[in-house]
Amino acid sequence: MDELADVLRAWRDRLSPQAAGLPAGTGRRTPGLRREELALLAGVSVEYLVRLEQGRARHPSPQLLGALARALRLTDDERDHLYRVGGAAVPAQGLVSQHLTPGVQRLLDRLGDVPIAVHSAAWDPLWWNPLWAALTGDPDGHDGLERNVAWRHFVRGPGVIEFDDQHAEEFSADLTADLREATGRYPDDPGLTALVDRLRAESPDFRRRWGQAHVARHRSSRKTVTSTPVGPIDVDCDVLTVPGGDLRVVVYTVAPGSPDASRLALLRVAGREAWIR
Repeated sequence: MDELADVLRAWRDRLSPQAAGLPAGTGRRTPGLRREELALLAGVSVEYLVRLEQGRARHPSPQLLGALARALRLTDDERDHLYRVGGAAVPAQGLVSQHLTPGVQRLLDRLGDVPIAVHSAAWDPLWWNPLWAALTGDPDGHDGLERNVAWRHFVRGPGVIEFDDQHAEEFSADLTADLREATGRYPDDPGLTALVDRLRAESPDFRRRWGQAHVARHRSSRKTVTSTPVGPIDVDCDVLTVPGGDLRVVVYTVAPGSPDASRLALLRVAGREAWIR
């Protein structure tokens, strides 16, 4: 018996498209997710998922197991079991969490009309909706450090995001302070330690701010997304923290009835069409 293959099939069969945040569609012979749908949600090829479910693929990476756990909306105990039967070490309590609980994901499903993304305490993107990708760019287009918000801000520059002088200063200060607070909570996390070390080595601005020993969390800001198919959009950014797991839920909103709201509505249609394709 291959326990990994068994639990993957069972958990896929029990998860309806609606529960996974997908449209139900027509012509379904089973209530659960199709392999193609799970592969899309987890960012894995259908061929590799088939091999996993047939017991022909061994030792999937911890990153892939984490993505499957999020896509399948597993509880913490189920996620730990997935890691064990997949031959990977269960994430330790002292490491930065990258797991979204089913409750958090149901909350995200109800906020689908706004750009929203979830980041770890180290500011690595874990989940985002199509409107977020349409507005700011798809994080799947980057790998490793290049996906990290702090790395891209301090080393690569603002990209498609522009701040006024006040919010630019606040964002840089808060982001540095947020990472310092995270290192206090997760001193033994090697990925977080490596991120901070690289930032201190390669960004004079981050190194200067790190030396100020300011401790805080980034919570809100005002910014302009400059490169969208419908023109620049001014957004208010709010950061909500999930207790226990230290997840950062980042939500962009616009003033109702404003030109920015009209542009975002146009972009919402484009984003959904791209997701369906």
